[in-house]
Amino acid sequence: MIESLKANTVLSVRDLNVKFYTYAGIVHAVSGVSFDVYEGEIVSLVGETGCGKTVTTRAITRLIEPPGRIVGGSALFRRRNGSVVDLLKIPDEELRRIRGDEVAYVFQDPTSALDPLYSVAHHIAETVRAHYKGAGKKELIGLGVKLLKQVLIPHPEARIKNFPHELSGGMRQRVVIATAIANKPRLLIADEPTTNLDVTVQAQILDLIKDLQREYGVSVILITHNLGIVAEVSDRVYVMYGGKIVEHAGVEELFEKPMHPYTQALLRAVPNPLKRIEKLESIPGTVPNLIDPPPGCRFRPRCPRAMDVCGRRDPPFIEVEPGHHVACWLYAMG
Repeated sequence: MIESLKANTVLSVRDLNVKFYTYAGIVHAVSGVSFDVYEGEIVSLVGETGCGKTVTTRAITRLIEPPGRIVGGSALFRRRNGSVVDLLKIPDEELRRIRGDEVAYVFQDPTSALDPLYSVAHHIAETVRAHYKGAGKKELIGLGVKLLKQVLIPHPEARIKNFPHELSGGMRQRVVIATAIANKPRLLIADEPTTNLDVTVQAQILDLIKDLQREYGVSVILITHNLGIVAEVSDRVYVMYGGKIVEHAGVEELFEKPMHPYTQALLRAVPNPLKRIEKLESIPGTVPNLIDPPPGCRFRPRCPRAMDVCGRRDPPFIEVEPGHHVACWLYAMG
């Protein structure tokens, strides 16, 4: 399996399954998720809150805590030296060497990601020292200032001495990004990096991620429910619903020709500045209970085009057009 990884592939996830064993029952949070990330591209995972986006990426780096458990699948990752490892199966010590170095994570809430007891300099230095023991204090301070300049923090020589509470939300998010890229990772996972930021700062953070991708050639997994952000920065998109991937396409193809009824409904719920819309459409119903998910297609109870077969069997994930895949019986029937 490892030998079959394509040369330009950084990460290949196959049949990932994550369950949470709670008193209320077993939550089937991620079911059979498969996707690829290629070198130097930005891939978005899109869907409503609770669809499994964050759990999927946390599972890749084994950050799932009890009562959660990864119960199946593989996550093949190509390291800097060209070797390929399965992140779900390698020993903990080897994973610690990769995590924070070759695979970096930008968490959704920068306030919780930064320790209030330590300065910006300490956060960056700690990340570098964890993987490169020989770095000296003067060298680390210089690196920290350089990183803060790259993420466009003004007066970096002064800001590097600040503590998290002395920074604005946008600056804290930039510090988290600076810390994540300190070791020039091959893969950057950004979990809702613009949440709770005003529109101007959101645009700056997105431009920053694109600039870092171009400068370092880093591959990015972007988790978001904001389709505007997807259109702005993504190369390819995976749409998730109820713990499964229901559609995959290039970003232009997805917006021009969405195929899955769920993707179509998502796009209809987004305002279009080129059209006069009296009222935005909403998706009727609620997300499925993943303790007892509906049989067959999990979107069936909310789908206006549902058929009998949708409630009996899971639709296969098929390639309808080159590079455009969808899991829907509307396309699998004929």
